[in-house]
Amino acid sequence: MVKKGKEKASTSTPAAAAGGTSKKPPKQNAPPKEDDFIVFTNSTKDPKPKRNQNGGPPGKAGNAETEPPGPPKPTVKQIVGGASWTGKLPVNLLSEHCQRQKWEKPSYDNMHKNAEGYSCFVTLSAKHPKTQEMQTLPSFKIPATHKHLVTKPTALEARHAAATYALFRVSSMKNIHTTLPPDYKALWKEFEALKKEDVKNGLGWMYAAEPFITMKEREDAKVAAEKKRKEQEAIKEKAKNMPGAAGLVLRSNAAASSGGGGSNPMKGWTTVPKIEMGRKTRSQLEDLLRREVVWNPHGVKMSASQKDAIIKEFTNAGFRRSHVEEAVEDCKDREESLEWLLIHVPEDDLPKWALPETYSAGVSVAATSDLKREAAIKRLSQSGYSVELCRKVYDEKGGDEGQTAVALQQILLASGDGTTAVDAAEEPLILGTPEECWNDEMESLESVYGEYYKRISDTICQIRIESVANGPKKDVETFVQFLRSPEYPTDVIVSMVSDLPSYIKLSVVKKTLAYMKESLGGEPMKIYFLVDWVQQNVNDLIQRPGKLRDISGVTSTASEVRNVIGKMKKSNRHPPPLKWIVDTRNREEWQARQEEPSLKQMIAQRQKLPAWQVRDKVVQTVSQNQVTIIAGETGSGKSTQSVQFILDDLYSKGFGRAANIICTQPRRISALGLADRVSEERCIQVGSEVGYSIRGENKVSKQTKITFVTTGVLLRRLQTSGGRTEDVVASLADVSHVVIDEVHERSLDTDFLLSIIRDVLRRRKDLKLVLMSATLDAATFKNYFTSEGLQVGLVEIAGRTYPVEDYYLDDIIRMTNFTVSRDRYYDDHEDDTKPSAQDPINKIIQKLGSRINYPLLVETTKAIDGQLYQNEKKGGILIFLPGVAEISRTVKELQTVSSLHVLPLHASLDTRDQKRVFAKAPPGKRKVVVATNVAETSITIDDIVAVIDTGKVKETSFDPQTNMRKLEETFASRAACKQRRGRAGRVQAGNCYKLYTRNLEDQMAERPDPEIRRVPLEQLCLSVRAMGTRDVAGFLGRTPTPPESTAVEGAMKLLQRMGALDGDELTALGQQLAMIPADLRCGKLMVYGAIFGCLEESTIIAAILSTKSPFLSPPDRRDAARDARKRFSNGDGDLLTDLRAVQQWISMMEDRVPQRQVRNYCDDNFLSYNTLSDIATTRTQYYSALAEIGVVSPSVVNDARRSSQSTASTSIVRALTASAFAPQIARIQFPDKKFAASVTGAVELDPEAKTIKYFTQENGRVFIHPSSMLFDSQGFSGNATFVSYFTMMATSKIFVRDLTPFNAFTLLLFSGAIELDTLGRGLVVDGWLRLRGWARIGVLVSRLRGMVDNVIAMKVNNPQADVQESEVIRMVTKLIELDGLDA
Repeated sequence: MVKKGKEKASTSTPAAAAGGTSKKPPKQNAPPKEDDFIVFTNSTKDPKPKRNQNGGPPGKAGNAETEPPGPPKPTVKQIVGGASWTGKLPVNLLSEHCQRQKWEKPSYDNMHKNAEGYSCFVTLSAKHPKTQEMQTLPSFKIPATHKHLVTKPTALEARHAAATYALFRVSSMKNIHTTLPPDYKALWKEFEALKKEDVKNGLGWMYAAEPFITMKEREDAKVAAEKKRKEQEAIKEKAKNMPGAAGLVLRSNAAASSGGGGSNPMKGWTTVPKIEMGRKTRSQLEDLLRREVVWNPHGVKMSASQKDAIIKEFTNAGFRRSHVEEAVEDCKDREESLEWLLIHVPEDDLPKWALPETYSAGVSVAATSDLKREAAIKRLSQSGYSVELCRKVYDEKGGDEGQTAVALQQILLASGDGTTAVDAAEEPLILGTPEECWNDEMESLESVYGEYYKRISDTICQIRIESVANGPKKDVETFVQFLRSPEYPTDVIVSMVSDLPSYIKLSVVKKTLAYMKESLGGEPMKIYFLVDWVQQNVNDLIQRPGKLRDISGVTSTASEVRNVIGKMKKSNRHPPPLKWIVDTRNREEWQARQEEPSLKQMIAQRQKLPAWQVRDKVVQTVSQNQVTIIAGETGSGKSTQSVQFILDDLYSKGFGRAANIICTQPRRISALGLADRVSEERCIQVGSEVGYSIRGENKVSKQTKITFVTTGVLLRRLQTSGGRTEDVVASLADVSHVVIDEVHERSLDTDFLLSIIRDVLRRRKDLKLVLMSATLDAATFKNYFTSEGLQVGLVEIAGRTYPVEDYYLDDIIRMTNFTVSRDRYYDDHEDDTKPSAQDPINKIIQKLGSRINYPLLVETTKAIDGQLYQNEKKGGILIFLPGVAEISRTVKELQTVSSLHVLPLHASLDTRDQKRVFAKAPPGKRKVVVATNVAETSITIDDIVAVIDTGKVKETSFDPQTNMRKLEETFASRAACKQRRGRAGRVQAGNCYKLYTRNLEDQMAERPDPEIRRVPLEQLCLSVRAMGTRDVAGFLGRTPTPPESTAVEGAMKLLQRMGALDGDELTALGQQLAMIPADLRCGKLMVYGAIFGCLEESTIIAAILSTKSPFLSPPDRRDAARDARKRFSNGDGDLLTDLRAVQQWISMMEDRVPQRQVRNYCDDNFLSYNTLSDIATTRTQYYSALAEIGVVSPSVVNDARRSSQSTASTSIVRALTASAFAPQIARIQFPDKKFAASVTGAVELDPEAKTIKYFTQENGRVFIHPSSMLFDSQGFSGNATFVSYFTMMATSKIFVRDLTPFNAFTLLLFSGAIELDTLGRGLVVDGWLRLRGWARIGVLVSRLRGMVDNVIAMKVNNPQADVQESEVIRMVTKLIELDGLDA
């Protein structure tokens, strides 16, 4: 052992010396048997003894007699982690990780020193598990731009910085940063920013969890690159058979010749799923669109710059400029403009890339067994009419060509804005029959036009038009053809035979017919005049043919006839405004009540509270200011007394009838508890003068003056007011005071409400706002309101009535004599020779680490119980834990202690179980309440005398870059811990036992970040938009703590991808989602379930997602549990598997099957009976919420036999379940097909599960969680090529679970925006999911999606409407069930 301690201590810098924690100097005469500190090193050589400053031998002080030794040298942990750091160091964590992965020991290379400091880098090696060949990774060198991050003042710190970077490179997907020292935790955050840049630049492979496998894959990829290069020509050849091949080849060759390289434009497209639509199905869909499609329903106008960019792009893509100019005037954005062009432009004028596969102009792809029919259709379509439309109308008219021509001409005249339609023409006067008149006219025409006249048949003639020019083409051969109409001579059928574009021919025909109806109504022989008119005007018409919309009805089978379904209208029934009229009778009644003995007795008790001492100040401040801030610590009585002070003051002034005070609470239990308490103090029943209103339950009456509500209930009232600020103001017309309690929690709903109320206060001067909090940053909120010119007053109420003594972790260890053996809490890398380890208490603290130690928690509770028993003190113990799982474990362990009455308390308990904590414990037992932070301020349990605080809390955090939500356990803020401490001093002097050190408390944040900065903002942004605010970002920017702009942008984009917003416009779906008190994805699932006839299934699945899967998976019986779950699986995903289990349980409950039999069903199938009950309760709540907003009829809520009545198609349930989670979608990539020889020929083999890969947009490759029913799937039913997920988690890999596979048409119908690839390769959905196929299919489906939103609006307007029989819903169902093909 090298002896260095005292000699080095004398040379340590003041800064280093100050960092030490030892309070006693070392004994000077003690023999140096052990080092005073340890130097960690990766060297394998024995350390050499060092000489002291005076050149003396090692181990002896050169000037010991005259110069006393300084304080001890700081330890490595203190140098690297800080004076109070007790956790592990980066080098140790990296070594442990390598050991777990069975890699070699890390190598720290090239320690380099320059002017800035020291730096080095790490190299990792590992033996190949099969060949035992040593593999070495390239050193983990950080980019030069970030080298300053790992450059440190000492070599020791540089080694730990290098270890941190190496650890990040192989474990960036884990939360290891939570175990790092503070400086290195900050370094980890810097590395995360660097990773985002690298991923954006295509360097995501650098952060693989399996770097050796990734290195091998990259080497193999390089070898395969040459082979792929040789395959380029073959791929291009194959691409010629795909849509738009000609255009692709042209563009590819152009790129190559211009020096752009010969990149393959089909790269990434050849293996993507292909979509096809059957001819009959397409015809039905097109017919539906003709009648119901609406373009740009909100009348959005694009800017001039947007229009110019679109015109330039689409003109370059092959469209006529005039067509694009018309499109941008009618459409709201680029995508809709492209869809409009593909619907309206005739096929013979479309760019090549927009044509279907094997398209050939003038060649019918239909069966040609009926030659007469095909010949007639060819004649009918030669004027430019759509072949498909001709075929459809011909069949409708029973094969009568004349009737078909008449019908087509009528459609042409009806196209566009309808200006061509005129009153019926007068009947021409003729001498003979129509046939004789026709023959006479034919003879006249033949004599006039000679060889230019041609009689095709008895009823058809042609006349040539001279000198027709189309741009550079001169003298285009053109004929006007006339067919004798059944209405002849009143009407004739006009068509053109020419090599002109279809839309030009149809424009000429339409304008000719308009001339005939306007000018030739009474003329018996019209044809001569028509020919003359065409001859004079044809070239002008070719130059200026008019709008496509005017002839679109016959150029496309999907042209529209407007039939807009009205949007849902809100009945803005607002309450009448308050009347501030003195009511002496009401005042006298109140005064009489004050004399009642029971009320006097209650008032005497209330006078003991600190709040009573400032009663007059509260009343005066509220009266004189529009906004009042009341800051009162725990136990002051602010929540129960302030509202009563205000009400009694109004009574005393005679304004009792005008009083209407709404007091918001963040949780249901708070609203219920306060309503009970205030009613008791006023000696009345809940629901009379004092009531409450929470979701699904309320007790109020006409006499109610104080209503306690959850924040969400008040927000809901404001949201449904009508959508404008004026409506919000009007909805609060009957409210005199709004009291917002627990403002210090800074919840999302509270900040939203404050922003709304601030706007209301500017418009309604008589409305009073009172903010109440235990630890309120008064300055922040005062500035927030005074900035708008509002007057703000402040009232402070004194704190606790009894003192509370604090005990920290070291005190608790001494009190309980707690020890830690070498178990899983023990750190093998600790060394007992460190100065801090010489203290046994510090040694135990180090071994405990930062996790909750349940044995210590139990021992502490038992010790407190014993002390209280010895001192003959009554009262309960309150334990604060971060979450439900921790509470359940603690309750289970404490229930083994016979003297304790243990009760859990958290927000997910029902009201009855929550109220149990207020009751006294049974005789001989002490009440122990194990709670989350719900017990910090929301509720008060009066008989608590001791608090055990673990210092932990679970908070939802959100990364707007990755769109991932995490519920992380973290240390609470000092403000929160102060609230917890205050709970011990309510009824007598109490104690607070803190399971953390004083140093750790100093490191805690002063107060928590506002929730608006930590969580996803989709629901909030949707709520803001639903209230009529178009500038959502601007509104949220006016909240007390505005969220990050990137988070708002991400939320708005996600809402658009979900279909809640169409651009900036709120869709009917979005209107409903804003109203449903559920996760947006669950809400979307239920709304779609209501219109597609599978509401029961959708509601159950939403309830499962809102609670958890009912299946259990005991660690010792995991395989048996998985087999039991598989019995309910049909290969259609996890959620439908859970659905079947829940449906069977519900069916048993509805049939009143004996409880023992139901319990056996649960036990046999590893199902949790309690979870199933929770799912059923949540399901009922969802039905009530859907009935409130009009999605379902109220009668459905009370129907107990819903599950047995459902006849929903499994494929539809599966599609809707998958669609609800968009954009949480993974693409399935199957391996190349393999075949095996058999007697009947080659048979395709199912791929191995491990060869099927899954990819998401943000994270690249992801993996199916082993708990999923799809984990070992070798294929998927229903042509599934995608899978949706509800949960993503990052551990050693990124896993997805709660999966549902689905097909391409489900993706098209329910996912993000559909973009059309202008190279003709196919479609792009949601910005990244590719599909090969004809662009027109994407257009048709995109239009159909808009019609589904109209059906949702119809359903909300009339909940009784049976929209399942709607043509739109039937069409969507058919596309999903048959994957687009014909039946």
